Amino acid sequence: MSQLSLKHLEKSFGDTQIIKGIDLEVSQGEFVVFVGPSGCGKSTLLRMIAGLEDITSGDIVIGDKVVNDLPPVKRGIAMVFQSYALYPHMTVFENIAFPLRVERLPNDQVKERVGRAAKVLQLDARLEQRPGTLSGGQRQRVAIGRAIVRQPQIFLFDEPLSNLDAALRSEMRIELMELHKKLGSTMIYVTHDQVEAMTMADKIVVMNAGLIEQIGSPLELYHKPDNKFVASFIGSPKMNFIQGNATTSDGTNVTIDLGALGTIALPRATKRVAGDTVTLGIRPEHLVLGKSDFTLTVTPKIVEHLGIHTVLYADLPGGETFIALFEGDPKIEEGAPLEIGFKLSSAHLFDTAGLAVY
Repeated sequence: MSQLSLKHLEKSFGDTQIIKGIDLEVSQGEFVVFVGPSGCGKSTLLRMIAGLEDITSGDIVIGDKVVNDLPPVKRGIAMVFQSYALYPHMTVFENIAFPLRVERLPNDQVKERVGRAAKVLQLDARLEQRPGTLSGGQRQRVAIGRAIVRQPQIFLFDEPLSNLDAALRSEMRIELMELHKKLGSTMIYVTHDQVEAMTMADKIVVMNAGLIEQIGSPLELYHKPDNKFVASFIGSPKMNFIQGNATTSDGTNVTIDLGALGTIALPRATKRVAGDTVTLGIRPEHLVLGKSDFTLTVTPKIVEHLGIHTVLYADLPGGETFIALFEGDPKIEEGAPLEIGFKLSSAHLFDTAGLAVY
């Protein structure tokens, strides 16, 4: 049985519909990440689960109970926000203990719960300090500790790392994954950063314009995106798209005319795209220098030498920006044409409506 079920959930502000009928099942102990561009509705959906936003229609079920009309404190959830929201005049101990003080728990229970959370979060030595003496990562751990002591059924995280610098974000990602393993709790995490989603999630929910585009494991979404939106959003750098015309599709191969780039035949068991405008997709990291199953010539306009890998940017004859990523630091010069290839098995194909063709 799912620990959390969203059943045709909708949310409107006046005449503007923000959440457009969401169905989702989250199992006990899963780490689920909502990901999507700014304004897609992911934070609104999280706030609806928390009880901080009213729902327009549909049901939120936690365990076996419909919680639509329950206040946040009665839902068995705890939420960690982008802002740490710590009390500067209180010690770390009292900041973590605050929700327990509100519940009027006995002092011995407060000490026991705070001590246990502080040990998990490696804050034992900081309990008598105030937030102003802590680093950004330590402050975020205090905010997480305040959630842990409530012993919730479900943890909700709303972009909790967005205020941290790149190095600290990486460290905190690891800490959150370790915390998930220690607690074994259900966690739902909102981010617009697909790298965070790919590294942290058991299951990713890709959202766009108030709808779910696809649900799956990180590698399922990477290797088999349902549509162009998911393909472009998952992966960094983003997937290359080249528009062409499907001249034939005989149930074994689809032959695509790519204009000045030539013709390519992809192994696809379909006949439905013959005569249609289609889109070829290839990830930058699946390209190789030199010839392969399909080869094209590009002229780099920008080359980024990053040590561990090199990123090349070029313009294609159709006006598309083309990105290639190579390991190490190969000899690539801006303005000097070179051949780049890829295996047919690495290519993706999308029909006129942007749906994947497999």
